[in-house]
Amino acid sequence: MAVVYAIPVIAMLMRSLNDPAWSLNHYAALPLDFVFLKVFWLTLKTSFVVTLATLILGYPVALALSRGRSTAPLIMIVVLLPFWTSILVRSYAWMVLLGRNGLINDFLMHVGLVDRPIQLLNTTLATEIAMTHILLPYMILPIANALRQIDPMLARAASGLGAKPWATFRQVTLPLSMPGVGVGALLVFVLALGFYITPAMVGGSRDITLSMLIAQQVEQLNWGYAATLSSVLLATALLLIAFAQLLPGVGNAFRMNMR
Repeated sequence: MAVVYAIPVIAMLMRSLNDPAWSLNHYAALPLDFVFLKVFWLTLKTSFVVTLATLILGYPVALALSRGRSTAPLIMIVVLLPFWTSILVRSYAWMVLLGRNGLINDFLMHVGLVDRPIQLLNTTLATEIAMTHILLPYMILPIANALRQIDPMLARAASGLGAKPWATFRQVTLPLSMPGVGVGALLVFVLALGFYITPAMVGGSRDITLSMLIAQQVEQLNWGYAATLSSVLLATALLLIAFAQLLPGVGNAFRMNMR
């Protein structure tokens, strides 16, 4: 860990302070840097939208995965299947689907919803759709793990006391599954913060995320500024993880899922 992780991170932090001389100039300039503020806000907003979308789509799948004994193996295969394919390949697939002559535009014109191809690729929406698809398993698996740990007798007891299925889910299942929701949201949000390949391939020229800005600065040999941006990205992720550790049940669930 010291060789492959700690030393490179320390070297990055030192470079952000030692370009061209030992100072905090790069960090002091960030609050007034319009480009950084715009990119950082877009990165946070995209990460939040992707996290919310994966939660909405992933919770029902996780519920089916934890409840369906006969269908659980098939659902698990479908959930894990994307891991067998490179992120680069999946991003290329979304470029084909969202292109002007892609399947989605062909379908929309076929059913008469649009008269001409619409701009889907190279937009914020394309980035959010592709990232949601790629990060969805990271939301499903922690929630499914939390749902499996709920004693089935609790739902039966609630039903025996007169609770309707929706009331049982809202008052028993959902609260007890919140640690899994917290872990899934943390994983998806932190991973979305540092996503590079997918936004660079399907996003627009104006939809630059923080990781893309870092790559641009590296290409321009602006090492000090790139190291500063990397340090901000790392600090943001660590702050989110530290905050999640303080939430009831989330810290223990996060450590269990990491094992």
